Amino acid sequence: MFVKQAKNIILAVGSNLGNRQHNIEKSKYLINSNEKIKIISSSSYYRTDSWPNKKDPYFLNIVLKCITTFNPRELFIFIKEIEKSLGRSKSYKNAPRICDIDIIDYSQKNILLSNIDLKIPHPRMHNRSFVLFPLFEIDKKWKHPKNNKKITQLLNNLPTTSLRSIKIL
Repeated sequence: MFVKQAKNIILAVGSNLGNRQHNIEKSKYLINSNEKIKIISSSSYYRTDSWPNKKDPYFLNIVLKCITTFNPRELFIFIKEIEKSLGRSKSYKNAPRICDIDIIDYSQKNILLSNIDLKIPHPRMHNRSFVLFPLFEIDKKWKHPKNNKKITQLLNNLPTTSLRSIKIL
């Protein structure tokens, strides 16, 4: 019997509606309850202002390091099902949401699946303090798969305003 080799992945999970911490913990539970994916480590919670509209409710965010036998398409479908099961509905771009799960990294590969609008690594992750700080917390040696920059370099490139708006909980 052929056994798929597990891949290392990074997921970012956020919420800015309802009981944010509960929404994230429920996401973690649903992720870990599938036999094709296991959480290896989880960052602390980070609080950030909403973007681009700071008047929207603040976000709680975490980053998860996982192993999976899902291929990228299966993983994308799986996390979208979790978001939907928690009550996320289609809305306008950057709208407040109960649950948002992004694939940040999939086994250090560059992946583009245009038919489902999936780009890995996440195309804006290197500009997001709410991804970089928790990722640094759980993997200080991580490198960006596309530009090969160390996480410390990415953190150093963040604008000062981004640094001021994040708080570890």
